[in-house]
Amino acid sequence: MKALVKYARGEGNMEIREVPEPSPDANQVKIEVKGAGICGSDLHIYHDEIDIPIRTPVVVGHEFCGVIVEVGSGVSDWHVGDRVTGETAFSVCERCEYCRTGNYNLCTERKGIGFWFNGAFTKYVVIPDKRLHRLPDNVDFVSGALCEPLSVVIHGAIELSRIDPGDTVLVSGMGAIGLLAAQVARSEGARVIISGTSQDAKRFDLARSLGFEECVNVEQEDLTGILETATRGRGVDVVLECSGAPEAARVGLEVIKKQGVYAQIGLFGMPFEINFEKIAYKELRVSGCFSQRWTAWERSLKLLERGVVKTRPLVTDILPIERWEEGYRKFETKESTKVVLIPQ
Repeated sequence: MKALVKYARGEGNMEIREVPEPSPDANQVKIEVKGAGICGSDLHIYHDEIDIPIRTPVVVGHEFCGVIVEVGSGVSDWHVGDRVTGETAFSVCERCEYCRTGNYNLCTERKGIGFWFNGAFTKYVVIPDKRLHRLPDNVDFVSGALCEPLSVVIHGAIELSRIDPGDTVLVSGMGAIGLLAAQVARSEGARVIISGTSQDAKRFDLARSLGFEECVNVEQEDLTGILETATRGRGVDVVLECSGAPEAARVGLEVIKKQGVYAQIGLFGMPFEINFEKIAYKELRVSGCFSQRWTAWERSLKLLERGVVKTRPLVTDILPIERWEEGYRKFETKESTKVVLIPQ
């Protein structure tokens, strides 16, 4: 079967290759991939600037959904024909304090699909049955391909942070993660202000179509002044930094109120300079966010099923896997908001 493979470390080193069709071992299932999203982490893999363990050669792709076509021995709760999506943590130690407390996403021995184990940019993927989640009947496969990034947002914005009804929330970044975060914050009863750049022209339109009127182009408008007026000088209650842009992080620490909540959801892909003393002087509660866990997935699927969060409008391009280079280019240049690859 054809698959997009990162065949060696270093810049680039990715191509479509023929790989063997996998078979599930005990307690695993084989899934026919119906849609797989390109993630910012996939770009970092391409540029070889990711801090997550990678073993090459490996089939890339970790945001996906599909249909079970085969189950291994010991699998009793899942059946051929089930519509599913799946978590990225293929293997964890099961012994450390993080695994034992349900925070297996932080296990130091964690190995993920698309990084260490073969991922979803191909026709079939195999994952452990305990990492499966049932895709609601009213969620199509293109929408379902974004369950993973939505779960990351739920984990970072809700499980690790706090948004109260009536809070003013700044979401920095108008990519898929930012627009998902905005919807999640709104679902908690927050007033949401989204910031982006001139590159996000189409995304501003998309945000407005989703009902977000307070969208600020930081290259043309004074974000700090707008937020000062909006909050009567108090500062925003919560910052959800989703862009992975150093300047957005710096500004976030400036505009947040004292004792506010700052959540870093986007990945920068590089170190940078920031005034860390702001955190002390303002007594901020700051959290990072890495991957997700079972609870975030279940909440994400409920929000999707009820239509509280919409993922389908974020998908601007649906391409066959053979056109992955086009998809990567459109995603990296912000020509697209979200690209979903479909196996042929």
